[in-house]
Amino acid sequence: MTAETSPANGERISLLRVLGPGHVWALGVGIVLVGEYMGWNFAVGKGGAIAALIACWFAGLLYTCVAMIDSEVTSTVAAAGGQYAQAKHIVGPLMAFNVGLYLVFAYTMLEAANAITLGHLVQTVGAMAGFENTNDKPFIVLTIMFLAWLNYRGVYTTLTFSLVITAFAFISICVLFFAVQPWSDVYIQHDQMLTGLPYGWLGVLAALHFGMWFYLGIEGTTQAAEEVRSPARALPLGTMTGIITLLIAATMTWYICSGLMPWEYLGQSVTPLFDAARLTNSTLLMVLLFIGTIFSALASANCCINDASRAWFSMGRDHYLPQVFGAVHPKYRTPYRAIVFLVPVALVFAYFAPLDRVITFSILSGLLEYTFMAFSVILFRKKWPLGSIKRGYVHPFHPLPAVMLLVLCAATYFAVFLGYGTQLIAMMVFYIVASLWFALHRYKYVRRGEQFAMPWPKPVGY
Repeated sequence: MTAETSPANGERISLLRVLGPGHVWALGVGIVLVGEYMGWNFAVGKGGAIAALIACWFAGLLYTCVAMIDSEVTSTVAAAGGQYAQAKHIVGPLMAFNVGLYLVFAYTMLEAANAITLGHLVQTVGAMAGFENTNDKPFIVLTIMFLAWLNYRGVYTTLTFSLVITAFAFISICVLFFAVQPWSDVYIQHDQMLTGLPYGWLGVLAALHFGMWFYLGIEGTTQAAEEVRSPARALPLGTMTGIITLLIAATMTWYICSGLMPWEYLGQSVTPLFDAARLTNSTLLMVLLFIGTIFSALASANCCINDASRAWFSMGRDHYLPQVFGAVHPKYRTPYRAIVFLVPVALVFAYFAPLDRVITFSILSGLLEYTFMAFSVILFRKKWPLGSIKRGYVHPFHPLPAVMLLVLCAATYFAVFLGYGTQLIAMMVFYIVASLWFALHRYKYVRRGEQFAMPWPKPVGY
């Protein structure tokens, strides 16, 4: 079987166009919302609660730029692979290969982090219920295997499932926010909990590393480009409403947790929103946030499998990887070989790697991808100016969002280097070695004429 051909009758098999704006919203928010339930609070440990708030809004600005840029380029380059497809059409093969790897590792590591969190939560609740020896490893394996099976069976069911559980997880945050009565001091004690900047402005800079966790993955909406019914409408609408949802959820999350827990504890908590619910002494809120945390982790891992497999599938279809990965299932119309191949990768990291290292791997891969996006949209506007091709959405204030994105990425690279410099260097070496493998071995299989699928005029200057 070739990338899209059924051996039975020779007909071409493509991915199904069955998704709407709600599914795009679920894909973007579903990946990210778990960041409100865990991970963001490590920024508190780096610089205190105030530093985490600054990092939250700083990262929010970064991801608003990402969402605007993505909405324009992807509504025009409507192909599976998202930023990989953008790089393929706008820059060239080597950049496309690297961006594809950034996407796969960002999503696969995030999937592993979600499974670790879910396993830890089950272990914690098991201990609360008297089961002290609850082992989290079986839950980690079962989570990844079940969600991979769901993705294997079809995209519409997969993302409809994510839509329902993501909405529940978001509503849970809203319920907790109003339950702690933020207009009074019955629960919230910011005057006692907020202690300024314990590590000064250097702590603020260090906090940027995990501040990204509030939003990391919203760009995953682009992976649905080949499976939505109307890319020009659904992708911008789903992406922009998604970033608005996350900005609201992130601010509410910080407000709740920083007012209930000392920053020294909050900076080390694995499940901060669940811990916040426990501090209210309300069994109903504890159950609600327990379910919300489970659902957010499931939604994120589910969407990560969807996105990572689409990027891997697209690279196989274009011969950047062995063509076997470019196959579409003849019945379920999913990139099933890409889905199956990435399962053991996620399992290894989820089973053996510590959570903060897995999160850092995902963040660094995302940062590399965002850096590319800034250059990509500048080249896109230069090669195909407004009016030369039809765009589904035009982001405002160009090139300011791209310049801001580059500045914010540079600051965040430095923040990551402060805490995880060795891992940053190791990852850069890994991607350089992978680039050499592609340039020296795999590039000869790439057919550039076939992969350029957009019906556009020649770029300006060519």
